[in-house]
Amino acid sequence: MQRRKAYRIAILGILMAIIFVQSLVPFLGFIPTGFINITIIHITVIVAAIVLGPKYGSIVGLVWGLGTMIRAFTSPTSIIDTMVFTNPIVAILPRIIVGIVAGYVYLALKKHFKNKLVAMGISAAAGSLTNTVLVLGLMRVMYASVLSQAYATQTDLLNKLLLIIVGTNGVPEMIAAIIIAPAISTAILKANKFLD
Repeated sequence: MQRRKAYRIAILGILMAIIFVQSLVPFLGFIPTGFINITIIHITVIVAAIVLGPKYGSIVGLVWGLGTMIRAFTSPTSIIDTMVFTNPIVAILPRIIVGIVAGYVYLALKKHFKNKLVAMGISAAAGSLTNTVLVLGLMRVMYASVLSQAYATQTDLLNKLLLIIVGTNGVPEMIAAIIIAPAISTAILKANKFLD
């Protein structure tokens, strides 16, 4: 039991360190595109949720959210960072929920599939979708006028613009998560039999 706990804490520490570096170094967690960043950092949160469970996934998500806020204050990479991602409701809350959703989806599905990769892939898709929907949804609800100015569009056209962002950013982010998260999670679980 003690050995299992030590392994879990060690893996948690490693994933938190990776998240923190990804949050602060461009191109390691966010790919700047000018208008909004394509996120690949969510994969680390999903891996934590699958390997360690929803509680630890939410902790790694919290670290991601804090890193997002720090980056927005110190080195913004898009025109909306300082306006939107300095708000903890947008920067932190969705990231915590990503870990919770991905973890519970995996726990619910792993018993129903012989091949755990299927459960991991669905969990990764759910976590990625959670991030996209919550972040863009909160941005739309809380910052409609700011986003309209930033993207030089009318407020009524903002919904169409956000749907375009879902297609151009959200879908590739989800595909990346479905491919990468199960591969990394499987490798960690195989190397550390105390985790599963």
